[in-house]
Amino acid sequence: MLTTDPDRVGIHSLCSILDANTVVGQALRVTPASPGSQSALRRRNRETVLSALRSGPSTQAALARRTGLSGATISNIVRALTHEELVATSPTTTSGRRAVSVRLLNRESAVAGIDIGRRHVRVVVASPGYELLGERTRDLPVGHSAQDGTNAAVETYHQVLSDAGLEASAVVGAGIGLPGPIERGSRLVLDGSILPEWVGVDIQSEFERRLHVPVLIDNDANLGARAEVTWGDHQQVEDLIFVKMGTGVGAGLIIGGQQHYGASGLAGEIGHATIDERGPTCRCGNRGCLESYASTSVMIDALRTGSEPLGTADLVRLALQGDTATLRILDDAGFAVGRVIASLANFINPHVVVIGGPLAAVGDALTRPVHRGFVKHALRAIGDATPVVVSELGDRAEALGAAAAVIQKSSGTATLS
Repeated sequence: MLTTDPDRVGIHSLCSILDANTVVGQALRVTPASPGSQSALRRRNRETVLSALRSGPSTQAALARRTGLSGATISNIVRALTHEELVATSPTTTSGRRAVSVRLLNRESAVAGIDIGRRHVRVVVASPGYELLGERTRDLPVGHSAQDGTNAAVETYHQVLSDAGLEASAVVGAGIGLPGPIERGSRLVLDGSILPEWVGVDIQSEFERRLHVPVLIDNDANLGARAEVTWGDHQQVEDLIFVKMGTGVGAGLIIGGQQHYGASGLAGEIGHATIDERGPTCRCGNRGCLESYASTSVMIDALRTGSEPLGTADLVRLALQGDTATLRILDDAGFAVGRVIASLANFINPHVVVIGGPLAAVGDALTRPVHRGFVKHALRAIGDATPVVVSELGDRAEALGAAAAVIQKSSGTATLS
């Protein structure tokens, strides 16, 4: 939970700040009318649409399904809100058909999303209406300390604000995504993390002290899943598995339209599912974990033939160039990931499996073997009906999900305690 220390800004203050600053909030403060009047009905319908949009952009057709209002009513409300400059519309496609996407407008305040990995930090700044205002990525040295990583994130954050022409005072909250297991109550990184130097560090307090805003901490795969149903192509999907393939392998779960954490927040740690009891020792202490076969670090080590350094970008480049050895390594890793996802899908029966992380840029060379392993090991009906796709958000998903978590927490449309 966010701190309630009166010397620091808490989540209730975040809610108050966003409510005070958002144009949408101002639009809802109106003079009461007779509950049975036509003006009261129109006002309720308008508030219903605005409330639905606080959870993220949506097509007009989807708004009609979610609110129960007719398509004509939605169209009229959206037209009025557009005229008042409370929402913006843009053409999009859904299921191959042309549609109109609607999103809230509000540039009076902003939120930040920060994704910290083993080798990078990415910062995005967005409006509470889900408009991306700025973005930067910075490389980090492998094995960086929590202090060095925090310093880099804070410096990048201020650079993004400068790029966007925003004052720090405009930011009302920040979400931080980290790889590895995070205990939901304490928000501490646990043993087995990709960032062992960060284990036990009170990251939330440190970032709140440095950024002077309320901070939410979550696992990066959870945030990737949140981004897919908020910013991505799957905004109307209620059951989704998002798989982050990077230095580690983790899954974020959306079940029944809600983020699923499990009892202590550790749901989705598929990187430590055993696929070979006689396999190599994993950093978690067990043998033959999925991560020991399908992480980018393992793939890079398998490709390295000399002293020349290789990175994830090289792995992607070689795969796109059709390098035989790289494609073979990706094929083996993808098949192993598909096998583990199949077991998870047999329990959840998702609408879609989305593969994200830095390897998303590889495209079919990764999703094909994942799908093959998935179909082989899943219940036939699930394997046949569940698409395995690459994330259109690429390696931006986790940072975008962190920003979305702050917006949704403040508006009460999602929980992240």
